[in-house]
Parts: sequence; structure tokens; C-alpha cells
Amino acid sequence: MMYDSDDALDRALFALPMEEPPSDLRASILASTAYRPAPPFSVWEAAALGAIAAVTLWLVVLIALGGGGLFLHTLAIIGSALAQALSNVRLLAWLAAGAMTAYWLMFFTGTQPLAAAKRRVEGEPGT
Repeated sequence: MMYDSDDALDRALFALPMEEPPSDLRASILASTAYRPAPPFSVWEAAALGAIAAVTLWLVVLIALGGGGLFLHTLAIIGSALAQALSNVRLLAWLAAGAMTAYWLMFFTGTQPLAAAKRRVEGEPGT
């Protein structure tokens, strides 16, 4: 069954009594959206603090369980692995090539002042 006109239904819906919104509705919406205070830490700061806290807790538990000597041995192994990796000529060559590429790209493209970039994004007046 198809209806071509829903006028009777519309009139019935509009005749229903509507409840008044709370008086502080607008203020509560603005307080939770536009006027909400900024969070104390950004996402990357919170992640960094969490990582530091996790490593600190791990070290405290490790030392409390008597693993101080094992920890120092682990640090020595990590140091020797880093020294071996950084003495690799191929790794140093790739690092140097990457650094020179970044330098040359920066040198040839240059930096653009903020005002020029803003003008380019917003468009010149009269264009």
C-alpha cells in the first residue's frame, strides 16, 4: 500500500506536545566542546611519560629481585652490539648518503616563510 501524501501523519506528529529543553543545555554543550580546557599533556607526551614510567618500574622490580648484575651484563651486551653496528662501513655509508640527501633537498628547495605559505593556501587577494 503506497501513500502519496503524509499530511495527516505530519499533522499528528506536529500536534504532539514537545518538552522544553533544559535551560543550561547550550552552556553545557559549549562547556564540553568549544570551551573545554586543553588536556594537560599531548598524546606523544603521555606516551613518553608512560614509557618512562614502565621502564622505571621494570628497573625497580629487576633490582628488587636481585637482578642488578644481570642488568649490567645486558647493558654491556647492548653496548657492544651498538658499537659493532656503528663500526659497520655500509651502515655508516647509508647514514651519510641519507644525511646528504636531506641536506641537498633542504638546500635546493629552501625554506618558505610562513606568510608566503599562508598566502599561497588562502589565495592572493583579487585572484
